[in-house]
Amino acid sequence: MVVNKKLLPTFELVFSSERTYTAGDKVAGRVRLQTAQLLRVTAVRIVALGYARAQLLKGSQPLRQQQDYLHFQEALLPDGENRATDVDGSMFLQPGKMYEYSFSFQIPEGPLPPSFKGKYGGVCYLVTAYVDREKQPSLETSRNFDVVEPIDVNTPTLLCPVGGSNKKKVTCFFLSDGYVCIAAKIDRKGYCQGDQICINAQFQNNCSRIVMPKAAIMAKQTYQVSGNTKVFKEKLNSVRGNHIISGMSESWCDKCLQIPTVKPSINSHIICLEYSLLVYVHIPGSKKLVLELPLVIGTIPYNGMNSRSFSNASNCSSVSSSSMSWPHMEFPEQMAATPFHVTSESHRLESPTTPLLEEYDGLPESPIFMKSAVFSYGSSPVSSDVDENGNCECMVE
Repeated sequence: MVVNKKLLPTFELVFSSERTYTAGDKVAGRVRLQTAQLLRVTAVRIVALGYARAQLLKGSQPLRQQQDYLHFQEALLPDGENRATDVDGSMFLQPGKMYEYSFSFQIPEGPLPPSFKGKYGGVCYLVTAYVDREKQPSLETSRNFDVVEPIDVNTPTLLCPVGGSNKKKVTCFFLSDGYVCIAAKIDRKGYCQGDQICINAQFQNNCSRIVMPKAAIMAKQTYQVSGNTKVFKEKLNSVRGNHIISGMSESWCDKCLQIPTVKPSINSHIICLEYSLLVYVHIPGSKKLVLELPLVIGTIPYNGMNSRSFSNASNCSSVSSSSMSWPHMEFPEQMAATPFHVTSESHRLESPTTPLLEEYDGLPESPIFMKSAVFSYGSSPVSSDVDENGNCECMVE
């Protein structure tokens, strides 16, 4: 029941520490209560809950699923000397007097998903205080508290470099129009918010169209409800290079892309939150050529000086480097004559005499027809919904 301010001028939950909690931490606080008139109270209690919850629509039928991580309840006694109760256990609160009820509980041990609010659900941790009255609805007030799962990005697995290559055959009216190729790598897999991702990449345009290289950090929310799956994707941050004309290439040497303020990666039975770096090429009149590199967003920052993990990561890096070194990237034979290594040189058209092709980040795909040059380098966040059948609905926000 909503609190009547005339009856209870003060009814609030106060935590002893306004901080972020982790599994096994102790949460303490007090309930502060003041009444404007004589009030008979049968009990003052708290209920602490932690859960992941998701809701989807299947046709017109709502589907809901919840997984509990925390459930604690306790009846409270007022602090101080005034603890007199009636025969039935109830007590009278005197008007104008401030009553305080202390409480504490421990968050369960073990992996817990962090607090999160997503498109179709979230993970929530909260404490609710109740004032029970005889033959009347209970009065209540609630407060959320943040929980985070520690993810150390200094582990050998997350310190290993990530990279790969991809190529696409371009056609025009069912006739071959050449190839477009990508090769890219980043120095590690694990990052924290605020970190810079340094991208080394090589783009080769062997088709007749003017293409645009780009990179973006993507967040993917996956919801599992009663056997139904819903996926929501969102572009968080992006960067782009220069237009590449036919027969030319562009190299990125430590091109930086900052990770914005985001929640760490989540992996629960109901909700998963995953991140990736997309390095891709926009090709007018054709689907994008995409190379996806997985990311893990953690909470314990990279220190660069952890000798043991750094040594293990170095071993991992030496193993990976042979498969990710630039000369060994698999590219079409037509490009074998082009030396493939990372340099800071960028082959670009400084003052194009031919109008650039129209290009967008979202759907629909751009037509192949030429139009007047528009040199706009801003990009809008893009998000999309994907259902269990793989159908995609894109939205430019």
